[in-house]
Amino acid sequence: MDLLPWLATHRALLVGALGVAMSVATTVHVLAIPRLPRSAAGWLAVIWLSPIVGPIIYVLLGINRIVHKGQRLRPPPRVEPSDAEGVPSHALVDHLGDAGHLAGLAAAADHLVARPLLAGNRVEPLVDGDQAYPAMLEAIAGARRSIALESYIFDADRVGGRFIDALAAARARGVEVRVLIDAAGVRYHRPAADRLLRRAGVPCALFLPIRRAFPRYWNLRNHRKILVIDGEVAFTGGMNLRVHHWLGEQPTDPTRDLHFRVEGPVVAQLFEVLADDWAFATGEVLDGDRWYPPLAARGHVLARAIPEGPDDDSDPLPWTILTALSVARRRVCVVTPYFLPDPPLVAGLDVAALRGVTVDVVIPERTNFRFVDAAVRGGLWQLLDRGVRIWRTPPPFDHTKLLTVDGAWSLIGSTNWDPRSLRLNFELDVEAYDAALTARLDALVDARIASARRYTRDEHDARGRARRLLDGAANVLQPYL
Repeated sequence: MDLLPWLATHRALLVGALGVAMSVATTVHVLAIPRLPRSAAGWLAVIWLSPIVGPIIYVLLGINRIVHKGQRLRPPPRVEPSDAEGVPSHALVDHLGDAGHLAGLAAAADHLVARPLLAGNRVEPLVDGDQAYPAMLEAIAGARRSIALESYIFDADRVGGRFIDALAAARARGVEVRVLIDAAGVRYHRPAADRLLRRAGVPCALFLPIRRAFPRYWNLRNHRKILVIDGEVAFTGGMNLRVHHWLGEQPTDPTRDLHFRVEGPVVAQLFEVLADDWAFATGEVLDGDRWYPPLAARGHVLARAIPEGPDDDSDPLPWTILTALSVARRRVCVVTPYFLPDPPLVAGLDVAALRGVTVDVVIPERTNFRFVDAAVRGGLWQLLDRGVRIWRTPPPFDHTKLLTVDGAWSLIGSTNWDPRSLRLNFELDVEAYDAALTARLDALVDARIASARRYTRDEHDARGRARRLLDGAANVLQPYL
């Protein structure tokens, strides 16, 4: 039998059989892997409604290949120093005072996070790049032993260039320097910062390099922002390294944000997260006193690092947020640039509001993604109906990520309230128990609200038909944004 004519005659049948086989194979994988019903149903729809193309999309985007690789490459957990013991429950209650009910939140986090809550920390808010960048550059200039830097975006612009020069100068004077940049984030600007750093003699690596047209891990990005100086002082929060955040430099796309300077025992936890990422990317384990010096108490904040990532299916951060919402009694403040909470978080906010808790959600009037703006609008009715107060801030775009509860607990870091941050990205947040710190953060939130306008159900209902259709269509894709 002549094979080529037979194949040409039965081409449609073969393509159909291939499509069915691919759909069946990927369906088996979807059903075999534990995932949320909504996510599973969405992938099954993509697979069966788009034969051949749907299974290919699932293989590229829907499979978390990084769990086993991460577990294989990351070094064993580091033993905590003897002086970094967790805070006893009675000391926590005494520290919280009239917010003693938050002790239940700390107990839950003890089960969710493989790190103890540590006393003796100082956490200093730094508003915008105008405060954060000079403080970070000064710390780099004063480094004596080691500098470790991790960022999602590191632009080699007129701000990033200052960091490159400062890191190169530190390296030249004998300081050990390591820089880790996400392989997608480094592509936001040309020339690429990693090339300039290596040219200056600074050891630099990319997280999950994108070397092929269809890389296996391109959808799993490292969104963490950590700078650790001499193992003693850390900076973390939501700020990338780019001119957009330094408003005094009058950038073309000004972006507000919030960063933090951290001192005390919790700095070791922040560095452990960064060191794990460095070992994952390079195979080099950073250890010794140069990186892990003894850490004395520097303040009165109780703090704990909470890493989140697709290599850990226990979801410590979403569960911590849900617990915080469940124990709140007076006020919850959420500030986030991208507000696309999944159903459990929506329910947590709604239930808190229904219990009489004041729930303020502060989001930008416009983000840097118009489609995301539509998706956000499409889901706000779920909160407006239950009494959650939505505040929309005017330009410049506010990239701040912040959660506070009852004037005594705050969550700071890199995580947005969207599926990408909470399911796909590698993120780092810090929970902090301290009334003075939370009061400062609540004051920042209130300042945002003072310049914002409240988004009401009447405004939501007044949208035109075309806007409603667009918002609804965008919101349907919320799990994939």
